[in-house]
Amino acid sequence: MKKRVLMLGATALLGTILLAGCGANNSTNSEKTATESTKIVAAGSTALQPLVDAASEKYQEANAGAQISVQGGGSGLGLTQVANKSITIGNSDLFAEEKKMNDKNLIDHKVAVVGIAPVTNKDAKVTNLTKAQLKDIFAGKVKNWKEVGGADLAIQVINRAEGSGTRFNFEKYGLDGIQVVKSQEQDSSGTVRQIVSTTPGAISYLAFSYFDDSITHLNIDGVEATEENVQSNKWTIWSYEHMYTNGKDEAAEKFINFILGEDIQNGPVKELGYLPVSEMKVERNAAGEVK
Repeated sequence: MKKRVLMLGATALLGTILLAGCGANNSTNSEKTATESTKIVAAGSTALQPLVDAASEKYQEANAGAQISVQGGGSGLGLTQVANKSITIGNSDLFAEEKKMNDKNLIDHKVAVVGIAPVTNKDAKVTNLTKAQLKDIFAGKVKNWKEVGGADLAIQVINRAEGSGTRFNFEKYGLDGIQVVKSQEQDSSGTVRQIVSTTPGAISYLAFSYFDDSITHLNIDGVEATEENVQSNKWTIWSYEHMYTNGKDEAAEKFINFILGEDIQNGPVKELGYLPVSEMKVERNAAGEVK
């Protein structure tokens, strides 16, 4: 009898251990699922990347289960990859329609506005160009800075790669769509800034969010490249910063809404050289029409 009681006790203990093990596994699987459900990959525009990087750090601090990966690659890449669902969010300086992407599943979230301006190496000794001069430089017609009142120094044009939203907007609103001269092309705004700052005679263009003391950003026809002039469209080279999702995505939209919140809009957005969409005095659509 005593032996039988011991066996029953052992059997009950084993059952308890097995049930506990199953409970632990279920708990682990539940936690794993929760973590995976908040994994976000945002890629595309390098002009928008500094803001998304800053916001992702704050978001992950406030949301322990969130995992956000932020990558560049250009607006075209971001739009293409979100359209085929290989990423969660496509960051873009362009409306999807401007890339001939009319996928009705793509949902546009405008999170900020950024100005874009021509920038030069400091040795060029130029701070202002007329729009005609700017177009002639990028068309390859003006080849030395002395031709536009600067130093006796050969002009080196640095371009962004095809698919760059910054390039698209600069050529559309800054150069009136002219054919630009063949020159070296770079995928990253950060790389462009580094090359311009170290290459005598270099000129390119950057979002305001990449301005620093290592380069000179130019005025055009006496109009300064400032946030205030972007707000009124007096400075016409600017773009919305879009974050596209493919259909409804609860985790992605929670992160985007976080960026649209007051803490980010009044903090990193302004600190990094962007403008809140709410502070614009004009609106512009995909066709470039301003109202």
